[in-house]
Amino acid sequence: MKPFERWTFEDVEETFDMKRIKNHPVLTDWLNAQFEGDDYVTNRLEVLKNRLIDNVESWNEEELKYQFLGLLMDLVGMDNEKYKAFLGRKLSANVNGEILSGNVDFVIATGKVEPKHPFFFIHEYKQEKKKDNDPLGQLLVAMVAAQIRNNDNRPIYGSYIVGRLWFFVCLIEKEYSVSLAYDATQDDLSNIYAILKQANRYILEYFKGK
Repeated sequence: MKPFERWTFEDVEETFDMKRIKNHPVLTDWLNAQFEGDDYVTNRLEVLKNRLIDNVESWNEEELKYQFLGLLMDLVGMDNEKYKAFLGRKLSANVNGEILSGNVDFVIATGKVEPKHPFFFIHEYKQEKKKDNDPLGQLLVAMVAAQIRNNDNRPIYGSYIVGRLWFFVCLIEKEYSVSLAYDATQDDLSNIYAILKQANRYILEYFKGK
C-alpha cells in the first residue's frame, strides 16, 4: 500500500468503507471539555498565543513544533509512566495481508522505545502558506492503522494543524467526525488546551480496568 503521506480522505473512505458523520456524539462530548486551568496555565497560554501570532506566517514545520506545539503539549502533560509522546515514528498495520505503513508526526502511545498501543495523534501540516497535500487524509490513515493494531473497539482521537488552525478528529469503527476550526491565535487556545486535557483523561480511563 502507498505511504501515509500519499493518502487523501477520499482514498481512506473508499479503501476502508469509512463514512464521515457530522457532529458525532463521541466528537461532541470531546469538544465539550471545559477549561480548568489555573493562573499559571492561563498566563502560559497567553505567552504561547502571542508567540504564535508573531511567528505563525514565517515558522517552518520544525519551528512550529519546537516553538509552540511541544511547549503546549508539555503544559497539557500527556507523558507518564504508562504512555508518552513519540515524534516522527513509523507506524504500520497488516490489512488483509498488505502492510499499511508510514511516519506519524506525533502520537501518544504505550511503549518505551517504539509506539505500541496508539491513543492520540497530531498531524502537523507545515506552515500556513504551503498547502500541497491532504492533512485530513494523512491523519485518518494513521488512525485507521492504529485502530487495526489496537483491535479493542475504542475510539481513536487525533488532530491536524494548519498553521494557526486546529481540527479535531475522532474515529469510531467505520465512522469518523471532524470538528470546525479552532484558531490558536485567538481565545480558542483555551478550548484547544481543554480538549487536549480531555483526550488525556480518556487515555487514563483506558488503564483503570487494567
